[in-house]
Amino acid sequence: MSLLGAAGCRNPLGGGGGDGEAAPEAPPGAPTGSEPASAPGGAPAAVPSSTAPPTPTSAPASSSAPAAASSAAPSAVRAVTAAESKPVYELDAARRVVALTIDDGPDPKHTPIVLALLQQYGIRATFFLIGENAAEHPALVREIADRGHHIANHTWTHPDLRELSEGKVRDELERTSDLLHRATGRAPTWFRAPGGDWGSSSLKVAAGLGMRPMAWSVDPRDWARPGTTVITDRVLKDVRPGAIVLNHDGGGDRSQTVAALKAYLPVLIDSGYRFTAPPS
Repeated sequence: MSLLGAAGCRNPLGGGGGDGEAAPEAPPGAPTGSEPASAPGGAPAAVPSSTAPPTPTSAPASSSAPAAASSAAPSAVRAVTAAESKPVYELDAARRVVALTIDDGPDPKHTPIVLALLQQYGIRATFFLIGENAAEHPALVREIADRGHHIANHTWTHPDLRELSEGKVRDELERTSDLLHRATGRAPTWFRAPGGDWGSSSLKVAAGLGMRPMAWSVDPRDWARPGTTVITDRVLKDVRPGAIVLNHDGGGDRSQTVAALKAYLPVLIDSGYRFTAPPS
């Protein structure tokens, strides 16, 4: 599937609704059990994902450098098949599930608010973290993991990976994975290219590091701050069973994103959607 190159995050499938469009009517009923993730077009299914709500912990966050897994033996890199090395754009459309993904954090202002909101609704999400942000806020990285969410690789500096040599791509991804592994005790198994601009080098390097690429199918372009109502309407217009929704908690003022999450999450829940995340 071809991707259009542009700066910033946007929907690689060309989706996104106009302003003020009404949310689609959703039939009642929600599935139970784990939901397999799959790429469109008949690509092999991903490993099953869990719909269990996050389990909060009482462990206090620390502002010290990451040390949770510094003494642990490194985990073996999982083998990524050729089929698995292709970006995943949506989950199983036969199930009424949505994958909520949060990019560009962690951010000391907005990430804690998002975490509290997700806990309120019992939602498990996937956080695609930027390495340099994670290095600056290691306690937030551990808090995201401790609350039961999945942590994934969003490069070290958020560059256009298509413009980098294979060696520099490796540095961006490997440094981030190493840091997240030290902070949480688990090496990330998913990554997302900034802007959805994958390039052959990033897919090759990520596979070698044991990571699968995850794209998205619903992009409200919240990073551009078009307004809370616009973000909410775009999500509700484009969401469908198996959708992967893109949001941002870092990279600038994300108050509109937070407000939109407060608006559309209960609507999706009342419409019978469940939220899922891939295994970490």
